[in-house]
Amino acid sequence: MAQFSFGYDEQGGTRTVGTVDDDRKREREQMVREQIEARGVRGERLLQALREVPRHRFLPPGSEAARHAYEDRALPIRARQTISQPYIVARMTELLELNGDEKVLEVGAGSGYQTAILSRLCREVVAVERLPELAAAARRVLEELGVENVRLVTGDGSEGWPADAPYDAALAAAVAPAVPPALLRQLRPGGRLVMPVGAENGPQKLLRVHVSAEGGAATVEEFGEVAFVPMVGASGFGFPADLGDLDV
Repeated sequence: MAQFSFGYDEQGGTRTVGTVDDDRKREREQMVREQIEARGVRGERLLQALREVPRHRFLPPGSEAARHAYEDRALPIRARQTISQPYIVARMTELLELNGDEKVLEVGAGSGYQTAILSRLCREVVAVERLPELAAAARRVLEELGVENVRLVTGDGSEGWPADAPYDAALAAAVAPAVPPALLRQLRPGGRLVMPVGAENGPQKLLRVHVSAEGGAATVEEFGEVAFVPMVGASGFGFPADLGDLDV
C-alpha cells in the first residue's frame, strides 16, 4: 500500500506530502468542496491538508464507519469515542490561525485524525489522550503515515501537558464545564485555545480564548453551538479510573 509522508516547505510554512494513499482521493476532494469550502473555510494550507490526510485510515479497518469516512458526520471509533465531523475539524483548526511555526497542544487525540491535520500546519504537536487503547491505535496510524512532528502521550488532558509547555496554541476535542485553568497557564503570551464549553448532555458553545500578549488577561469569543463527548479528568467531568500508566 502506498503511504503518506511529510516534508517541510520553509517558504510556505506547510508540511508537504510525498507519496499519498490515493485510493479514496476523490472522496476527500468532494468532502472538502461540498462540506468545508461550501461553509466558508478558505485557508488553502488547511484545505490541502484535508484533501490529503486519509480520514478512513483513522477508523477501524473494515468497519462500517470506515466505509462512511468522508460523509458529513461524526463517526464511532474505539472505546465508545468518536471522530469529529470533518467540518468541525476544519473550523476548529482554522480558528487556531496557524502559520507553520507553532508548537500546539492537542487535548483528546482520539483517533489521531485531528492530530494529523495539525501536524501539517505547525512545527510540532503534543497530543494527549487519556485512553491507552486509543493512544496506541492513533500512534500506530501516524507512524504508518510517516508523521514525525507529533509527540503523543497518555494522561489527563484536562490538565494539559506541562512538561512540554509553553505552547503557542491549544485545541481540545472534548467539552468541559469551564475552560480548564491549566490549559491557559500553559499558553505563551499571545497564545490561543479553541475548545467547546458547556454541559455534558446539554448546550455547548465553541470558544476561542486569546491570552494577551502581556500574559494574564484573556478574551473569549463564541463560534456557535456544537456537540462533543465530555472531557474526563480533574478539570473536566470527574477524574477517570481508567487512566493507566502515564508516559513521561
